[in-house]
Order: sequence, then structure tokens, then C-alpha cells
Amino acid sequence: MKKEIVINATNEESRIAVIEDGKLAEIFVQSPHSERLVGDIYKGKVRKVLPGMQAAFIDIGFHQDGFLHFSDVGNTFLATGEDDIEDEVIQKAGNTKDRAIEIAKSLKSGQEILVQIVKEPISNKGPRVTTDISLAGRYVVLMPNQKNVGISRKIYSASEKRRLRKIARSQLPKGWGSIIRTAAVDQPETALANDYKYLIKQWKKIESEAKKVAVKTRLHKDMDMVDAIIRDHFKDDVSLVTIDSRKVWRETKAYLKEFSPELLKKLAYYGEKNPIFDQFGIEAELQKSLEKKVWLKSGGYLIIEQTEALTSIDVNSGRFMGKEDHETNSMKINLDAGLEIARQLRLRDIGGIIIVDYIDVDSAPNKKKVFTHLTSSMKRDRAISKVSELSRFGLIEMTRQRIRPPVIHKFYETCPTCLGNGMVPTVNNTVAQIERWIRRYRAGGGDIRLVLSVHSDVEDYLLKGFFNKKYELMIKYFVVLKVVVDEHLHKHQFKVSLKKSGDDITNQIKA
Repeated sequence: MKKEIVINATNEESRIAVIEDGKLAEIFVQSPHSERLVGDIYKGKVRKVLPGMQAAFIDIGFHQDGFLHFSDVGNTFLATGEDDIEDEVIQKAGNTKDRAIEIAKSLKSGQEILVQIVKEPISNKGPRVTTDISLAGRYVVLMPNQKNVGISRKIYSASEKRRLRKIARSQLPKGWGSIIRTAAVDQPETALANDYKYLIKQWKKIESEAKKVAVKTRLHKDMDMVDAIIRDHFKDDVSLVTIDSRKVWRETKAYLKEFSPELLKKLAYYGEKNPIFDQFGIEAELQKSLEKKVWLKSGGYLIIEQTEALTSIDVNSGRFMGKEDHETNSMKINLDAGLEIARQLRLRDIGGIIIVDYIDVDSAPNKKKVFTHLTSSMKRDRAISKVSELSRFGLIEMTRQRIRPPVIHKFYETCPTCLGNGMVPTVNNTVAQIERWIRRYRAGGGDIRLVLSVHSDVEDYLLKGFFNKKYELMIKYFVVLKVVVDEHLHKHQFKVSLKKSGDDITNQIKA
């Protein structure tokens, strides 16, 4: 499998695409308004303990309190980026009645507590937190409050496991635990030792700060999205990482030089005029991933509907005109759909409960085949999922690990006009689209004097401050922009015309 990472970074947002065998497999988005929170450590205060829910609510300064389930108190629930951990990491007994009573007694309202975010806020739910603090490095994950050493299940060699475990025990302070990540395979002892030294120094700083600061203070900020993707995804199976920002390229180069110098040869800077996502064919795929309807190679299609409670995926025959009997034709579409469903779940980062409505098949072997095909297609997914067998109604019920909100929420916000029944792009996403339009336009030459018509909210965003976004765009792309308000345009719409002739050229420039 050929795997590439493409990074598009601007002041408005950073977009990281993972491409597998020429197809967009995953997309990660970060903007100043939606920073990555998983891995951040806070000094919080217990606001309420609810033994009936086996949970407590922790005030860490967010709009909604953090949710601390009793199963996340003092266990090994980690945000490590590793899917499977084996060996000496011992899970504590489940949510037994005695343990729940013990935890409920130990947690008191007003008590100060150190917690780490393991799941970002979603909709009206606050972040999920844990008291099992962990610090992730390139090769290892440090667990200061635990005593065990675990190893990724993706490391198969018994001798390599023994070597890595020996290194870990030689580097860890007494009573500390660790997880050795897949990237540690065949790395020299010095590489792992440097990782441990850096993480131990980080933890001691956090401990020291925790004694001084007030509650609701963030003690540790994990890497931003781009750095975390480089740390967690850039491994030997990646053939190339291409970045279109010289600043991000330099920072990534410096990081790799220190931690993984052997990967430097796979790092490339993209300096062409054409936008990088256009060049790699990602932009069009990304737009399709935001649509409800997804076409299949066979001519069938999927309808993907996301709601508060669950996500439904409906498999339809569409334009498919099979020449065989109904059962055979249905199986062809269902198997085609299985591959695309697995891809779309990763691409859209859909978590929680998922219901798939397949086209009905009658025979038991075919029902089994639909189930095994979907589970097999999910193997590339790093998120943990559980899939049930096809029911007599032709449905598959499954769950997929949810850590972040779905990708669609990075691009769209609740529409104030329809009161949540539809979605429109955010203002900063609209400005990012305008910037990409200007870059495409300038790549083809043309008159530099332009009139940009936008919604009043977008105008406020563009003209805010002395050295505002409008001037930034003018300098960056060598254009003369006149920004005007058009009340007929919605927040997510814009229009560009030539100042000299007044001709509307918006639709002449497309991805």
C-alpha cells in the first residue's frame, strides 16, 4: 500500500490529508477557532459527583464541565494514538459496585484534581477526561502514575519486544509505567532514551506547576494537529510528506532531524502556484466527503445522515443494472459498499453508533460474507470499532471510537436561519475559500484589480484590525482588492468581479 501525507497550511486553517493508494483516506483540520484539545492536562475542580451515573463533573474552565466516568479514575485509559496494546498493562476490574462506591467516596465536591482530556467536546457535551495522565512521544508514551510496561501489538518480534522492554525499564523511574509505540521498532537505545528524558522532564514541570497555579489552569498543551500527525502517522510505511508552508516545513524538518533523521529524505516542500490540494486531487474528494450522497464504482450509492444519536448509512442500487439474479446483484453492490463505508467513516471521522442498511440478501452465507467483508475493510482504521452481524432486517449495527467531532463540524456551523436543520460554512472557512480562489486566479495570471463582494460578517472579518486579512491577501498574492457588502449573498457565498469591466469571474475559477 502506497501512503502519502499532504499538508496545506495557511493562517486560517491547517488541513492534513492522508492518501492511501491514490485515494483520500483521512482528513484532519485545525483552525484558530477549533484547536486540538486531546492530550491537554488541566488542574480542575470536582463540581459534582453522581454515583448513580458512576461519573463526576470536573470544572476545567470550559463552557461545559469535563465528564469523568468512574472507569477513567485511576485506570489505564490512554490517548496514545496506538490501537492495540499488549502484555503488562493490566486493566483494572470493570465498574463493579464496590469500586464505584469507593470512587464516589474518594471524590468530593470542591476537590482539586489533575485531569487530561481524552475526548473533545461534541455538540452540547463537554470534554471527556481521565485521571490516568499520559505523555506521548515519538517512540514511547510515559505513564507517571502506573507501574507497567506495554508494547504495541503491531510489534511482532519476540526478541524486539524483549529489547524494547529492557530499554524502557532502564530509563523509567521506579514506579512509573510506559507504552512502547510501533515507531520504536529497530530504533537505537539512544532514540528511546532521548524520548524518555524529554517526557520525564515535561512531567516534572507539570507536577511543579500544579502546586502553584489556580484551578481551571491548563498545565500542559499537547502538540497542535500538524505536529501530532507527524509524530503519530509519519512512519516507515509513509512514502512522502509534502508541505506547502515553508514555516511548517522548516519546523517539521527540525523535529525529524532531532527524533527521526532517517525520515528527512521523505519530506518535501511544495512551492508551486497551483494550490497543493488541487495538485493532488484532494479538494474535489474533500468536497464530496461533505455531501450526503456517495457514488459507488458499481453504480450504486450511499446516503450518509449524521444525527445527534447515531449515523445512518443507506445502501442503494442506483444506476446499477446487473445481469444476474437479484441475490447476486445485491451482493455485488453490498460488497462494493463495504469498502466505501469503511473509507467514509475514516474520512469523515464519524464515531458513536452507526447503522448500515444493506440491500436485502436471503442466504445465510451471503449475510455472513457481508459482515466479514465490512470488518475486513475496517482493518486500516486506527479507531477502535465493534461490528455486529447482519440482522434479519438487513441492518448492521456498529460503534466506532469517537475522540473528535466529525470532520463536517470543522467546515460548517449551525445555520441561524434554519435553526439547526441545515449547515453552512463558518466565516473563517469562507475566507479560506476566498484565499484559495485568489491563489488559483493568480496562478493563471489576469488583471490584478478585483472587487470582492461578500456578506457583512465576512467583510467585518476581512477588515478587522489595522493590518487586516484584506491587506494580507493583497500582499501575499499581489492583487488590489476592493471589498464591498452584497446583502443578497449568504455568509458562505462570495463574488469576484473585474474592477475595470465589472465582469463577474467567480465561476471561471474552479478547483
